[in-house]
Amino acid sequence: MAGDASPGDGAPPAPLTRSTDGTPAPAVGSGHGKAGFWALTIGAIGVVFGDIGTSPLYALREAIAHAQSGVGGELAVIGVVSLAFWALMIVVTFKYVIFLMRADNKGEGGTLALMALATHAVGRRSAWIFALGVCGAALFYGDGIITPAISVLSAIEGVKDAPGVGTRLDAFIVPISAAILIGLFLVQSRGTAGLAKYFGPITALWFLSLGALGLYHIFDDISVLRALSPHYGVMLLVNDGFLGFIILGSVFLAVTGAEALYADMGHFGKAPIRMGWLCFVLPCLTLNYLGQGALILDNPGAAANPFWSMVPQFAYWPMLGLATAATVIASQAVITGAFSVTQQAVQLGLLPRIDIRFTSETQAGQIFVPAVNTFLMVGVLTLLFVFQSSHNLTAAYGVAVTGVMLINTLMAYSVITRKWGWSIWATLAALIPFGFIDSIFLTSNLLKIPDGAWLPLVLGAVLVLIMWTWTRGSQILSAKAKKDSLPLTDLIEMLRARPPHRAPGTAIFLTSDPDVAPVALMHNLKHNKVLHEKNIILTVRSTDRPRVPEKERVTMEPINDDFKKITLSFGFMESPQVPRALGLCRKQGLKFDIMSTSFFLGRRSVVPSASQGMPLWQDKLYIFLMRNAANPTDFFHIPPGRVVELGAQVSV
Repeated sequence: MAGDASPGDGAPPAPLTRSTDGTPAPAVGSGHGKAGFWALTIGAIGVVFGDIGTSPLYALREAIAHAQSGVGGELAVIGVVSLAFWALMIVVTFKYVIFLMRADNKGEGGTLALMALATHAVGRRSAWIFALGVCGAALFYGDGIITPAISVLSAIEGVKDAPGVGTRLDAFIVPISAAILIGLFLVQSRGTAGLAKYFGPITALWFLSLGALGLYHIFDDISVLRALSPHYGVMLLVNDGFLGFIILGSVFLAVTGAEALYADMGHFGKAPIRMGWLCFVLPCLTLNYLGQGALILDNPGAAANPFWSMVPQFAYWPMLGLATAATVIASQAVITGAFSVTQQAVQLGLLPRIDIRFTSETQAGQIFVPAVNTFLMVGVLTLLFVFQSSHNLTAAYGVAVTGVMLINTLMAYSVITRKWGWSIWATLAALIPFGFIDSIFLTSNLLKIPDGAWLPLVLGAVLVLIMWTWTRGSQILSAKAKKDSLPLTDLIEMLRARPPHRAPGTAIFLTSDPDVAPVALMHNLKHNKVLHEKNIILTVRSTDRPRVPEKERVTMEPINDDFKKITLSFGFMESPQVPRALGLCRKQGLKFDIMSTSFFLGRRSVVPSASQGMPLWQDKLYIFLMRNAANPTDFFHIPPGRVVELGAQVSV
């Protein structure tokens, strides 16, 4: 991932995954080895299930509104509840909890882990796996912008049905939601470690409240239990025809956030997530949806806002406060997930280096990315003021999530056939049903494009373009540098024949290709005409593993008395702390004082070329990204006073 300090030089591209902080994960390791099982389970309830836990606020309302415009009556209600329940069972329980969570990369899950596993299983870089990964990464940001807006807005909209309020506060719903979200984004720079310990208990209380409300209202019409049979869901789809297909787009709102179960596996472990889902979250969600259905069967007027119609007057304001807290926590998980995804994208060369700040000395996941925070805040507030209500926002919601789910299913093929050793027929028997359901949900959500679903698709397309441009530009730059460079062995022979003046101390030259002479070394010899007593050719690699143990961090290869090659390996979820990693060299006999060592970085000044490489407009985009990239000195955590930058002009 390092390279002559040219951003992204030689970086191996890979897709991304969602990851959240606020967890008890230590800085090194799998993230779930030192905390108790039940503490991890409560933590998972707070972080992993926050998004899917806010779906009862709006999911059934939207689906039943569509169903009642078709077949209507009792079947509309029971059929929608049945579809919601079986969506939870098939998509979340069967696909993610039971099946995909088996595909872990050293304990880590998510799109990035699945990408790494698929690439490793194939044994080479695959263009289609790379394309799927980039698309999955881009779609994640679309979800990251919509989730905070729709979650917080749907909670604050509860004041419409608050006792004694009427319509007096309607005009303040959007401003109040905006104020809450602005406050949430503004506190990100301080970190969330202090608040994270409350996430689990608050969200657990939210789920208990969902279950209690549902259980209480089931007795409004006990016949709603028929919805546990898939028969009624199928009948609704058959009787409604094409409208039933549209209904599925709204039903899918019940499972948004399901991918988090898989993505956050590395923070909590499989067992706590499975326990939290099967024994706590799933029963509470099922009870709530059944209760909403029973309430509507008993009182059809409640269909306008079934969730808030369930809440008794004496508990209305406490429930509104709890709903707001739950939606803020769900939004926090998405925001910090975007920070983690961005860190991994930079580490893997999909995006230029960007300012990443650590907000905790003990938790590796506690990071703050100012540029992403600003981007998300502007995007969320824009959505809030453009769409104005959670009902309107549901039209834009779902496309990004269904896209990521389908991508996970497709990438699982290589893992199952090559790594697990399943036969093709067994693999297809497992994946075709999941792929079919994902495709149906995706196609149904694509029907929302005229109503707002175009937004995450456009955003995703822009991010795909940026990632592709950065990856392609970096590859062209790396290939041109290699073509114009001198093999390191040839340079050493030339220096042996004509020894230059020697300077005391150690010089470290960062490069992406240790077999060729680094640009900074060539310029140092050409302009300063000196060679240090000790010279280290340093390469920083990003592996397909989430984390690399310290004993495997450093690989050293002596060339002669003057030169040594050192390779530092970091996992795709780690930050490249170069000075700290170099301290491990002492165990291999290489001792040097970091404060008497000079780091030489090559800085390339890139100019566009219309006759080679990418189209001219793409050259300009790549150059813009380069110029706005973070300083490599900060990215590699090198002491600024020890850095020397030497550069040259090159065209792409």
